[in-house]
Amino acid sequence: MDKKIKILTLSDHPLSPSGVGTQTKYFIEALLKTGKFQFICLGGAMKHDKYEAQKIAPYEDDWMVIPVDGYGDAEKIRSIIRNERPDILWFMTDPRFYEWLWFVENEIRPLIPMVYYHVWDNHPAPMFNRPFYLSNDLIVSISKVTRDVVAEAAPEVENIYHPHAVDSSIFKPKTDEEIKELKKNNFSQDKDDRMLFFWNNRNARRKQSGSLLFWFDEFANEVGRDNVRLIMHTDPNDIHGQPLQHIIEKLGNDGTMMISSSKVPPQILSDMYNMASCTINISDAEGFGLATLESLSCETPIVVTMTGGLQEQVTDGKDWFGIGIEPSSKTVIGSQQVPYIYEDRISKEDFKAALHKMYNMTPEERKELGRKGRQHVENNYSFEKYCEGWVKIMTEVHKKHGSWENRRNHKSWELKELT
Repeated sequence: MDKKIKILTLSDHPLSPSGVGTQTKYFIEALLKTGKFQFICLGGAMKHDKYEAQKIAPYEDDWMVIPVDGYGDAEKIRSIIRNERPDILWFMTDPRFYEWLWFVENEIRPLIPMVYYHVWDNHPAPMFNRPFYLSNDLIVSISKVTRDVVAEAAPEVENIYHPHAVDSSIFKPKTDEEIKELKKNNFSQDKDDRMLFFWNNRNARRKQSGSLLFWFDEFANEVGRDNVRLIMHTDPNDIHGQPLQHIIEKLGNDGTMMISSSKVPPQILSDMYNMASCTINISDAEGFGLATLESLSCETPIVVTMTGGLQEQVTDGKDWFGIGIEPSSKTVIGSQQVPYIYEDRISKEDFKAALHKMYNMTPEERKELGRKGRQHVENNYSFEKYCEGWVKIMTEVHKKHGSWENRRNHKSWELKELT
């Protein structure tokens, strides 16, 4: 029997409900099902009660998760690489969390290749990321925007476009009768023939959660507060966001705007998308936006800012699967770590106009948008393509680059002419 390819992963804990965690889980399970891979995962980005390594059933020795704070550190990586001798290092999420890892790539890459599953929110091309991009054997880009900016910043690095996916066997449309029953069970306090708008995001600054509440409040006044409802599935007290319940109290807590704060399994999320007539995301920067893809998979159309990965979800360039709102301003913002990036802000007027347009559609018109949206997901973001793609990518990485005694295509030195 051939030796299994062992992969060390760094990301959110693969059993956590975050988008990064979910996509990591999909990636791992796809490769494990081939019987040709093993995994050691550093499970980060969450609080842990225990830090002992965990074997994940039913894979046992083939899938081990080691809880870590943050995303790990150089000493942890050195120890695991030397003791476990993985064949590939795969890591995912925002590059600002991995500067420490790229600083020690001279210790890692002579032994094993580094594969980075990368997302970047917007233009201009982040030339300040170039040294980090050059420190990988392969960059797999989550969105078309990411692919384009990486190609401009570091064209010599191999760069593959492979977007996120949703499990369409979970995120799927329900019948009218099933949706009617869901609404009856969840909104028994009134007949609830209100049009339901859904927002599933982290309560963080760039997500524009406060703007959404104030603007939706005005829209509700215009169409009648008994005719619409907004449900925000989020943590209303996230330290990176605004106190959403406080804002709702200020605007008038009459049931028009509600918070859903409990963590729920994917099947319940699917029910929530199905009850909604529309899912909203008005972030000023969004690398991909998994919730809107889940919504489309449930045949629920979307209203989104035309930024980052959202713009490739709402249209394929020919058909539309909701309403895309063009930014009214594109401001260059930044920080010491990210010197420049566009921030795409929409206006209140354009947002309310999009809601009015969605509200004034007939149910059949919205259903048609949703049907086309699910087909768009199946054509371009299918779960099967996602899994098959990762098996192909990682198999070819191992074949092309090797590891340890068979390591290929990496030089830990370069010749420079001094003048």
